[in-house]
Amino acid sequence: MNSIKWIENKMPKTEDKELEIMALCNVKAARAFHESFPQYKVTPLAELKELAKFYGIKDLFIKDESYRFGLNAFKVLGGSFAMARYISKLTGRPIEELTYDVLTSPELKKETGDITFFSATDGNHGRGVAWAANKLGQKSVIMMPKGSQKARFDNIRKEGAVTTIEELNYDDCVRKAAKAAGETPGGVIVQDTAWEGYEEIPAWIMQGYGTMAMEADQQFSEAAKEAPSHVFVQAGVGSLAGAVVGYFANRYPENPPTFVVVESDQADCLYKSACAGDGGIRIVDGDMQTIMVGLACGEPNTSSWQILKDKVAVFVSVPDWVAANGMRVLGAPLAGDTRVVSGESGAAPAGFLYSLMTDESLAPLRERLGIDEKSRILLFSTEGDTDPENYRRVVWDGACAKKL
Repeated sequence: MNSIKWIENKMPKTEDKELEIMALCNVKAARAFHESFPQYKVTPLAELKELAKFYGIKDLFIKDESYRFGLNAFKVLGGSFAMARYISKLTGRPIEELTYDVLTSPELKKETGDITFFSATDGNHGRGVAWAANKLGQKSVIMMPKGSQKARFDNIRKEGAVTTIEELNYDDCVRKAAKAAGETPGGVIVQDTAWEGYEEIPAWIMQGYGTMAMEADQQFSEAAKEAPSHVFVQAGVGSLAGAVVGYFANRYPENPPTFVVVESDQADCLYKSACAGDGGIRIVDGDMQTIMVGLACGEPNTSSWQILKDKVAVFVSVPDWVAANGMRVLGAPLAGDTRVVSGESGAAPAGFLYSLMTDESLAPLRERLGIDEKSRILLFSTEGDTDPENYRRVVWDGACAKKL
C-alpha cells in the first residue's frame, strides 16, 4: 500500500524576494478586474461544523470553486487576469481601464489585432484560457497531456479552442505549446509555471488566483471571527499554492497561518525539493499516472517555489486513495454539514486532513503542526466533478479505495 509521506521544512530561508508578487495591492487589482465580469459571484465557503467536531478542532471551512464562472473550477481566475495584463502591456492601457466590457469590445479587438493564446493543460486551466479567449474574440490553442479525459477535452473544445491530446506528459506539453506560440504570429503562451525568461505571465496568473484567496480570507474572518490558524493547499507546479501562501503571508505578516502543501505522490516535485533540503528544485519526470491530473506536474514554478520554501511548514506527498477519501468525505458529509462536490485534485487536502486526524501513525505530524481543539483550518476545493464519470466511479463505486 502506498503511504502518506511528509517532510518538515528545514530549508534555508531567503529574503522573500518573490513575496511581492502577491502583494495585497496586486491581489486587489485582480479582484477588481474579476468583479467587472457579469459572471462574477463570490464562490461559497462551506462551514463543516460537524466534521470539525469529529476531528476535535474549532473550525473547518472549505472554499468551493465548483461555482466559479460556471466553469466548475478556479483556474479561469488566473488565465483571464494574465490575458488582461498582457493586453494592458500590449496597448499601454492601465489594467484598471480594462474591464470586461472594454476587453470584449470590437474597438479593443481592432487595437490589439489577432492574438492566439496557447496553453498546455489537463483541462481546467485550458478551459479557462479558451473561455476567456472566446470572450475576447481571440483564438486559443490548447494542448493536453496523454491520458487526458474526453469530458475535459470536450469542455475545452466547446469554448472554441483548437484542442489536441498529445502523446506527451504535462511538462513536455508545456514545452511544445511554448514553441508553437513562439512560431505563431501574435502567439503568446499563457502558462502558470515559470522558468528562466518566462516569469511575468505566471506571476500575473498567481495574482489572479489571489481573488479566490482574498474571498476566502474575508469569508473565513466573517464567519469564524478570526483568521485561519492553518491553511492546507494542493500543488502541481505550485502556482496556486504560492498564490494562497503568498496572499496570507502578506495579509498576516506578524502572525501568518501554518501552511501545509499537499501533492500527488506521482508528481511530488515540491516534496522532493524539500527533502533535498538545500533550497533548490527537484524535477519528477515520466507519465505521472494519478487521478489527481490537475496536480500531475513534475517541474516547479521557479517563482512560487521561492515563496513556498520560505513559508510552508510541511510538504506532504499523498497517493490516490487519499484524494479519493477526500472526495467521499466531502460528497457524503455528516448530517448538518454542506455537501461539497470536489474533484480528484480539489479534494486532496481534505483527504489528507481526514488521514491526519484519524490515523494515529500521523500523530507526530499533528503535534508538529500544533493542531488541537483551538485550530481553525481552511481548505480549498479547487474543482468540482470536472470528470463526472470518474467522480461517480470514486464516490459511488469506491474506486481508488485504500488497500489494507
